[in-house]
Amino acid sequence: MANRLTGFRAALLAGAILLGASPALAEAVLHRGNAGEPQTLDQAHTSINIEEFILKDLYEGLTIYDASGKIVPGAAESWTVSDDGTVYTFKLRGDAKWSDGSPVTAEDFAFSITRVEDPKTAAGYANILYPIKNAEKVNKGEVGLDQLGVKAVDATTLEITLERPTPFFLELLAHQTALPVSKASVEKNGADFVKPGTMVSNGAFKLVSHVPNDNLVVEKNAEYWDAANVKLDKVIFYPIDDQAASVRRFEAKEMDLVYNFSADQIDRLKDSYGEQVHVSPTLATYYYAFDTRQEPYSDVRVRRALSMAVDRDFLAKEIYSGSQLPAYSMVPPGIEGYEPATADFGTLSQLDREDEAVKLMKEAGYGEGGKPLKIEIRYNTNPNHERVATAVADMWKNTFGADVSMVNLDVSSHYAYLQEGGKFNVARAGWVADYADAENFLALSVSTNKTFNYGQFNNAEYDALMKKSYDERDPAARAKILHDAEALLMKEQPIAPFLTQADLWLVSSKVQGWQDNAANQHLSRFLSVSE
Repeated sequence: MANRLTGFRAALLAGAILLGASPALAEAVLHRGNAGEPQTLDQAHTSINIEEFILKDLYEGLTIYDASGKIVPGAAESWTVSDDGTVYTFKLRGDAKWSDGSPVTAEDFAFSITRVEDPKTAAGYANILYPIKNAEKVNKGEVGLDQLGVKAVDATTLEITLERPTPFFLELLAHQTALPVSKASVEKNGADFVKPGTMVSNGAFKLVSHVPNDNLVVEKNAEYWDAANVKLDKVIFYPIDDQAASVRRFEAKEMDLVYNFSADQIDRLKDSYGEQVHVSPTLATYYYAFDTRQEPYSDVRVRRALSMAVDRDFLAKEIYSGSQLPAYSMVPPGIEGYEPATADFGTLSQLDREDEAVKLMKEAGYGEGGKPLKIEIRYNTNPNHERVATAVADMWKNTFGADVSMVNLDVSSHYAYLQEGGKFNVARAGWVADYADAENFLALSVSTNKTFNYGQFNNAEYDALMKKSYDERDPAARAKILHDAEALLMKEQPIAPFLTQADLWLVSSKVQGWQDNAANQHLSRFLSVSE
């Protein structure tokens, strides 16, 4: 009998060892290269997509983007819209919970939206929710917080009233600025609510650790309402802005995803990795901004001359290996119901453009025979941006005899400087659509947009057209107004669009569920890894 029991126990032990070694029980970890260190994990202060990628893993808005880039229900399981299009009533999921097990309530969302619009918060992206009734007035301190058009009807019912019908409002709610925070956690912890060990989140993952400039780790949130369908146990974000280093780590199989790599590597990488190289067209514009607060960039002739002298075909073909397209409009093509307004010099040959540019610059009193032209180009650290800046500098030197220097900062510092109103000559920037509407690109240049109007462009006619577009309910008439606004913007050239962008990703063959999409939305909850 003793021998039989011993044999039985041995068999059990062997089985346990085998089970423990089973790949099925191995931790599913996704290693994500994220192109830079996040400035913040506070929704109210986020502005760039490397923050967005992390935040949307941690939090879930009323609406979200699915794997294909389409808007679908998130924390709200359903909603209704009033006949006049101004009142949205959201029904929250009854099983939605925060990572500490407490329920996600309508009051949490009302608190979060109010927090963004509260002037004391100083949210850089508060304008994204300005379609909400009185949001702009609240944000500017003109009326009290209680006047904001957001109301928790009951624990699971949220009512949002708008200033006017807004066709893209559901997309706005999927933006990182509209992500919720736990009211209880923020009130208890203050600014520390974003820290590992303290953060309470309602998304598919929760924050475990963050070592700045090294890694940020999130793990599956067991309290998430759809946790059963989340296939990853852990996601590790690597904030590496050195593109060559990111590629090396991908090739060494240390990272499964790499966001943004040097475009001159496309052909080589495609030869080596084939379909693991993703060039995904997106609603995004690569542009240079001029500081219109100071001479000579306050002179439209100088701005137009500098813009005209830039050979966009060269940038697209030689620097980006054809992965991006020359751009002469701020709004990229591909937005349904809208035809971008292109700069009038877009149809000229490059040689003709340069001849006209020289004439304009001389007329303004700069260049050969005039005042010396000294230009500093600012850009965020990145081999592609460096090559663009170097090429543009050469074009301006050759065309105007300009003395051009360059200065670069890491991505967080670069944008922080611009958003805080720092003075410059010329600065590199890029804009990826928050929602598929021309207004999203054109609102950047409204004089009251202190955060993203980097060059402080101030044009009353432009502002009036944009205001008119907000009041126009007919889609075709609205598109015409926006087109007129963009035509004015392209005439004035406070910004010089260079390229319509594509997103460059390296996606390991072990990653399942990946779908390229124009919105560049890739929530980890829709991904899995296989060995």
